[in-house]
Amino acid sequence: MGMRLAILTVVVALVSGGATAAPALPEAPTASAERAAPRPPNIVVVMADDMRVDDLRFAPRLRRLVQRRGITFENSFAPYPLCCPARASFLTGVHAHRHHVWSHEKPWGYQSFDDSRTLATSLRRAGYRTGFVGKYLNGYGPDESKVSGRPSYRYVPRGWTDWRAAFEDPDVPGIHGGTYYYFDTPYNVNGRVDNRYRGRYQTGVIGDFAVGMARRFAGHTDPFFMYVNFVAPHHGGPVEPDDPGWLRSRDGRRREMLTPARPDHVKGRFDDFVRRGAGLPRGGGPAERDVSDKPGRLGRFPEFTRRERAALREATRQRAESIWVMDQQVRRLVHGLKKSGEWRRTVFVFTSDNGYLLGEHRILQGKIWGHEPSLRVPMLVTGPGMRGDGEEGRRRYDPITTVDLTATLLDLAGAEAPYAADGASRVSTLLEGDRGWATPVLHEALHTGGKKGGDFDDVRTAIGIRTARYAMLRYRTGGELYDLADDAVENRNRWRSEAYRDVRDDLMEVWRQMKDCRAEECQVALPESLAAGPVASRRRTRSYWKQVDRVYGW
Repeated sequence: MGMRLAILTVVVALVSGGATAAPALPEAPTASAERAAPRPPNIVVVMADDMRVDDLRFAPRLRRLVQRRGITFENSFAPYPLCCPARASFLTGVHAHRHHVWSHEKPWGYQSFDDSRTLATSLRRAGYRTGFVGKYLNGYGPDESKVSGRPSYRYVPRGWTDWRAAFEDPDVPGIHGGTYYYFDTPYNVNGRVDNRYRGRYQTGVIGDFAVGMARRFAGHTDPFFMYVNFVAPHHGGPVEPDDPGWLRSRDGRRREMLTPARPDHVKGRFDDFVRRGAGLPRGGGPAERDVSDKPGRLGRFPEFTRRERAALREATRQRAESIWVMDQQVRRLVHGLKKSGEWRRTVFVFTSDNGYLLGEHRILQGKIWGHEPSLRVPMLVTGPGMRGDGEEGRRRYDPITTVDLTATLLDLAGAEAPYAADGASRVSTLLEGDRGWATPVLHEALHTGGKKGGDFDDVRTAIGIRTARYAMLRYRTGGELYDLADDAVENRNRWRSEAYRDVRDDLMEVWRQMKDCRAEECQVALPESLAAGPVASRRRTRSYWKQVDRVYGW
C-alpha cells in the first residue's frame, strides 16, 4: 500500500502543479499521509482490434494528441496475439495458461471466460466508476456466460457501472446484425438490447457511447475507468465491391482475404500512398526468398501470386481507412475529456489486442503466430507526469506486455489485482525512465501446427520467449530462433545453428521456467547473457526498427 500511495502522490501532485517532468518517486509515506490519500487518476484505455504498430501512420490525430504529448513504448507485446485470449489477459492480468481462454473458437471463446473477477471489479472496490464500450470477447451474445449459465446477450459482468457492449447474433427473433457487421451492430446497454443502429457505421456509434460516458462520469467526484474497444481494423461486413474476396495460391489452396467495411467518404483516401501490402518488402521483391528453414507448414508456404499481392495491397488500404475513421473518434473522446476538465487528471492509453501479419513469411494474413508483426502492438500512454522531456524522453525501451499494462493500471489506481498478477507494473518506467530488459516476454498459441507430445503436452502448439536480442519459438517438435541484432525481420532461423547452441540452451532454460509460470514466477530474471541494461536495450531497439524500416518502411 505504501509504494502505491507514493505513486499516487506523485501523479496527483503533478496534476495539481502542472509539472511536465517526472520526478523520482518519494519515500513511502507515513501513516498520517496514508489516511489523507489523494484521489487517484482517471484511467481511459482505448483498444483497437488487430492493429499493427506501423498502422499508427494512418492515425494522425492519435499521434498528435497522445503520442506527441505522452510516452511511446517501443517494445510492446501481446503474449497471446489473438482477440479472446488477449482481452481475457488484459481483464484478469494473467496469461492464457492460467485463465484458459485459449482461442476465439468453441470451446475456448467467451463461454470459457470466468469474468466474475476482473480489472473492473478491482477498480470498483478501489472507488472507481467503471465503463465498458464496444467489443468484448468473441462469442459474447450467443454463447452462455460461464458465470450466469445463460445466453450472454443480456448479461452484464460484475464490476461495471455502465456497460455498452456490442454482441454477436444470438439467433433471437427481432435481433439483427452483430459485432462484426459494421453497419448493423446490436448492443447490450446495461442489460437491455439496443438494436437501433442499422445503417450507422459502428465506429461512430462506439465513439458516441464513449463521449457520452465520459461526459456523465465527469459529473461525479469519484475517479473513473473507461475501457473503449473499437472493432477496427478487424475485418467485418458487409461485403463491398472492392473487397479482394477469394483467391487461389500457387499450391492450389483457396483462401479468402478478409477486410473491414468502411463508410463511403473515406474510401480511396490512401490509394496513392499505399502501393503494396504492409508486410511485403519495399521494391517489389518476394515476401521471403527462402522459407525452407521454417518448421512444419511454415516451411511449405508458397510465394504469393500477383493476385495475392494485389489483395494484400487492397487489405492494407481498407484497414488504413477504417483506422482513419477510428482516429476521428479518439479525437472526439480526447476533446470531450478536455472540455470537461478531466483530461489533466486522466491517464489515457491507446493499444491493440494483438498485431497482424500481412504478407510476412508468406503468411497472407492473420495473427496467433509468434512472429514480430503479430506479437507487437502499439502502446501509447499520456497523463500526469508522463509528458516526457524532448523527443527521446517520450520513448521507453523497457518491454511491456498486455498483463504488464493491467498491473500498471492497478498500481496507478491503488487497487488490488483480481488474481495474483503475472505482469509487472511499469509505473516506475513511465515516471522515471527505463530500467532495462531484465525479464523475458512470454508467447503462447494454439492452431500453429504440431501434434501432442514433445516438450509440452497441453493444448498449446507453440510457446516462445522474447528478450532484447533474441526471439525463440518452441513448437512440440523443432523451433525457431532469431538473432534480432542482424535479422529483425526474422528471415534466418538459427534453431539448428551450432554457433547459437549456447544461446538456445540459455533460452531453453528460461523457457522451462516461464512456460507454466504463475504470478511472480513470470518475472524470471534473465541470465547476464540474455539481459540488457537501459542503454543496450535502447541501442538494440533503435537498430531493430531501422532494420524493419529498411525492409518494410513506406
